[in-house]
Parts: sequence; structure tokens; C-alpha cells
Amino acid sequence: MKEVVVLGAGYAGLKTVVLLQKKLKTNVHITLVDRNNYHYEATDLHEAAAGTQSASRITYPISDVINPQITTFIQDEVVKIDPDKKTVKLAGHEELLHYDYCVLGLGFVSETFGIPGAEENALPMTNVKEALAIYDHIIAKMKDYRTTHNPDDLQIVICGGGFTGIELAGALVDARASYAKIAGVSPDEIKITLIEASTRLLPMFSEKLAEYGVNLVKSLNVQLLDGSRISKIEPGKVIYKHGDDDEESLKAGTIIWTTGVSGNPLMEECGFDAKRGRVIVTDHLTDPKHDDIYIIGDVAAVMPPDGKRPYPTTAQIALAMADYTAEDIVSRIKTGKHEAKPFTYKSLGTVASVGNTWAFGEAMGHELRGYPASAMKKIIADRSLLETGGLKELFAKGRFDLYH
Repeated sequence: MKEVVVLGAGYAGLKTVVLLQKKLKTNVHITLVDRNNYHYEATDLHEAAAGTQSASRITYPISDVINPQITTFIQDEVVKIDPDKKTVKLAGHEELLHYDYCVLGLGFVSETFGIPGAEENALPMTNVKEALAIYDHIIAKMKDYRTTHNPDDLQIVICGGGFTGIELAGALVDARASYAKIAGVSPDEIKITLIEASTRLLPMFSEKLAEYGVNLVKSLNVQLLDGSRISKIEPGKVIYKHGDDDEESLKAGTIIWTTGVSGNPLMEECGFDAKRGRVIVTDHLTDPKHDDIYIIGDVAAVMPPDGKRPYPTTAQIALAMADYTAEDIVSRIKTGKHEAKPFTYKSLGTVASVGNTWAFGEAMGHELRGYPASAMKKIIADRSLLETGGLKELFAKGRFDLYH
């Protein structure tokens, strides 16, 4: 019997397990390890941070999709992977895990790019706990305002105007009226500001579509400081430079960090040839030096045919990697050989939501704006929920308010 160890129950890891359970009803035992006993929809974290969705709406128990006859779930932290000995060490278990095949889907962490004070004085948003901490912080500041009347308490600054920052700004706009009610002010007194170093936002979209997205965000009374490079984060203050101008500062009761992410630092710590926590994988999504280790999701760098830059890490590519990884492991267990075809990826498109009712993006070769884009965004989210959680989770947590 082959032993498959899957580390991480994000989109990539969990879908791999779900597929292996279906395809290999015998001849395999799977061990799944994750620090949480739930899977969360990472693409919805901005809504939990703003408070427009509860944590229970974007999570479900891992036990819901595990077949205990094939799979053992262990809630623990991964401490070390030893590729030569084919073992995994966990923080809370003395006994090592042994594997024939190991699937690394260890996810991402917030990337501060070495900017002083970012780690200490800004709130990251890479998991459910961090998203809820942001929401609690915002609400605490709104309550503080009732006694302090300090206008800084009403200021929310998002550091990073990329995809995540734009989506978070939209969710905060949706929640603005509820924050204002708590603070006892009018909604337009809740100031939301996006700071972004680049002057060309959202490079994954055409210039025209990106411009539409930026103007949409601005129309919702969000201040956008583009071309502004953050030099330091102090308690309650963002220091930045606009072009060659002198340093400026912006005071805010809430500072949220969404400038970027990197793969899990454990990749470098365990000796993998990783840059910013990501390994350039083979055509079969394995580690170049260890053919029995699959590296997928946010810790993988997959090069497109032109070989210029790795594909962006998205839920969509993570799910596609899981499809291939499961097929390849099944092939190797049944025939002793890799799949004949290498992993290939074709993006179905990317859609950014701006609150619950507006969005923009590109899907299946067409540019979408407004309500149609918002409906498409929800269809995409429902599809990924179906792929990992099945019909039960889709009906329980799916987005069916397509027409608002």
C-alpha cells in the first residue's frame, strides 16, 4: 500500500486529496496535515476583513470532505520535510510521517519587502484569523471615536493597490455605512485610502479595463495614491514618497498590508531551491531534485511556454495543479510511470470584485464590467467551492445572489 502525505488543506492540497479518494479506493493511504481543522476560501478573505461575510460563510470543516477509510487528517504544524529520508516532522507529534509521495501545498505568507515597521504596525490579511483581527480592529477604532473624536480613528489605509487591495477597498465601501453607525458619524467621514507604488495598476488587465477598475474604485469615494512608494510604517502612520517629492505621511487608525505575498518560508528552510518561498517545478509539478515530491499552489512557480515569468498564483491554477497531481500520482501507483502529457495551464480569466454588486475582469476572452462581471465572479467562486467541498458545501456556502 502506498502512503501519500499531503501538507496543506488549501485549494491545491485539499482538492488533491478529494480526487485521490475518488480515484484510488484501494492501494493507498493518505495523510492530510493542516494547522486548521477547516478549509477557507482565500479569495474571500477581504470580505471577512471588512465584515461583509462572516468567517463561517468562507470556511467549512475539513472533516466534511475526508473519507476516514482512506484518509487520516492531522491538525498540526509542519516543522521539517526531509526529502532524502522521505519523512515529515510535525510540531505536536514525536513520530515522523513517512511517505512514498509527498504533496506540498503549504500556502503563502505576507511579504513586507523589508519595509521598516510593516510587520509591527500594519495588519496582514493572509488567513481567517488575520482577516477577523482586521475587522475587530476597525470596529474597535469606530467605538473609540465615540469618546476620542480623533479623526484618525475613521481613517483606513490599505497598503498595496493590487488585486487584493482593490477587492478589499470595495468590501470596505460596502461596510462603510455600518462603521459610520458605530462611530456615530456620516458614512462619508469614514476615509478609505489605497497607497500603491506603481502608476499602472492591475497589469493583468488591458489598460482600458484597468482604468475602468481604478475609476470605479475612485467613484466609490476611495482615495487612490498611486506612484507612492511606502518607506516606513510607524504606529498609526504611513510614511511614503510620491515620485521625487519629499516624504509625506498619512495618519490612520487602521493600516492594512496587502502589498504582496510569498510562498511559505519553510520551503527554503527545508533546503528546497526556492525564491520567495516558491520552487520552479518540473513539467510533472515535482521538485526538480526529488521526483516523489509534488509542489503545488502558492509554493510552486510554473513557467509558461514562453519561459518569461511564472504564472500568477491564483485559486484557479492551484485547482488545475491539483487535477494534474492527482492524475499523475494515480498513474504512478497503477503503472509505475508519470502521465504521458506534461502539466499545461490555460487561464479561464480573472475577475476582480468591487463590493458585492460591482466587478470587472476578463473571462473566456471577453472583458466584463459591472453587474455581469459581478455575477461571473460569484460563478467562479461557486465553481471552486464545488471542486473542493462538493455539493454539500456549495449549497451551504455558495453565492447565488447573482442578480442582486
